[in-house]
Amino acid sequence: MHIVVCVKQVPNTTQVRINPETNTLVRDGVESILNPFDENALEMALQLKEKHPGTKVTVLTMGPPQAAEVLKEAVGRGADAVVLLCDRAFAGSDTWATSYALSTAIRKMEPADLVLFGKQAIDGDTAQVGPGVADWLGIPCVAYARKIEVADGKAVVERNFEDGYEKLDVALPCALTVLKEANVPRMASLRGKMAAKKLVIAPMTAEAVGADPAKLGLNASPTRVVKIFSPPPKTGGVKWQGEEPAVLAQRLADLLRERKLI
Repeated sequence: MHIVVCVKQVPNTTQVRINPETNTLVRDGVESILNPFDENALEMALQLKEKHPGTKVTVLTMGPPQAAEVLKEAVGRGADAVVLLCDRAFAGSDTWATSYALSTAIRKMEPADLVLFGKQAIDGDTAQVGPGVADWLGIPCVAYARKIEVADGKAVVERNFEDGYEKLDVALPCALTVLKEANVPRMASLRGKMAAKKLVIAPMTAEAVGADPAKLGLNASPTRVVKIFSPPPKTGGVKWQGEEPAVLAQRLADLLRERKLI
């Protein structure tokens, strides 16, 4: 079985800066980390590898040269192979263009049985790239997955809802977006850290994966961030205290009736 895990290097959320001209994230000089949700996708892949001998786990990311660091971290945890998509042509890609680029890289690999993603990235919070890649690849996608079992050419997947969960039989190949509650990510082993330290990652360009330049980058992205601003601080309001809860509850009910809200 071949499992591809798509990960993203994201800015530490305490240090996010925005380019005022392009409204895109400024990544230069900002501490970057492996997207926390992607850790759970990687852990799911590694657990499947332990259950199914012969399984190969390939970790894929798209980003600037420093994104190689999250791939080395993945190797330290147990990934077998890594791919770095790195090209100026990818700069400014939205979720549509990013999904397209990742799908072209996956098509260049040996056929994937599973393509795993974290539920979302903490910098954009769109949760669109996983389903987008699945659409480009023409395979089914199950979002919010918390558990998976693979046997007989299919996956049995549990996905979460607000009031319960759903169990699905899904034919392989398929894609999943993985929740944090699916597992507890492991730390890198000493042997893994040593292997990662020696790893030399050769970036793959848009041309190398056969991507259409007209579908890449900021100019090809159909969605744009046109304005970013902080919401105004909340002001006003009334605070009641110092009375019994029943008295305060009655006062609130009376006020709501007065304003015809109940």
